[in-house]
Amino acid sequence: MSDWLADTRDSYDTVSVSYAEQTRDLLDGLPHLRAALRLFAEEVRGPVADVGCGPGIITALLHGLGVEAFGIDLSPEMISLARRNHPGLRFEVGSMTEPLGEPVGGIIAWWSLIHVPDELVPVVLGHFHQALRPDGLLQLGFHVGDETRLKTQGYGGHPMRVHVHLRRPERVAEWLREAGFTVEAQWLLGDDGAVLFARRG
Repeated sequence: MSDWLADTRDSYDTVSVSYAEQTRDLLDGLPHLRAALRLFAEEVRGPVADVGCGPGIITALLHGLGVEAFGIDLSPEMISLARRNHPGLRFEVGSMTEPLGEPVGGIIAWWSLIHVPDELVPVVLGHFHQALRPDGLLQLGFHVGDETRLKTQGYGGHPMRVHVHLRRPERVAEWLREAGFTVEAQWLLGDDGAVLFARRG
């Protein structure tokens, strides 16, 4: 496992409980993100992989919207927490840098691609494209900007070591098109967030 992947896994193992507590009700105050999730649920057909699912909050919300969703995360502690909190749903340890392993109708990756270095983003999007069925739907959420930050502490003051890559929507859209996707919509969320909808041809 590469250093950045190991650092990301270990960091989220460390903060898993605090992260779950701090993000449990996060969407209550974010109506535009809730709308993005509802739109995704309405449009997608077939099973959905929540890639970088963390403690399973988005996976469970999708399930509540009638979607056959399952979660994948790099952190074993996050997956253990997701299984405990949502015992009726499927969660498994995995990395977006590897092929998904099964065909799906949709993939949602909210603020998880942010830790992947630029040179590996096309590889990840290639895996997503390969896993999606024809006309499958992809939704990405990410921080907007032009820099990379090293996060050394977070979620209750616990130590972390993760690089957070801020990217412009037009750059992410370009990567998506190069991977074979059609970009259907780009939503800006204030000054520092974006959600992109893309579809596999």
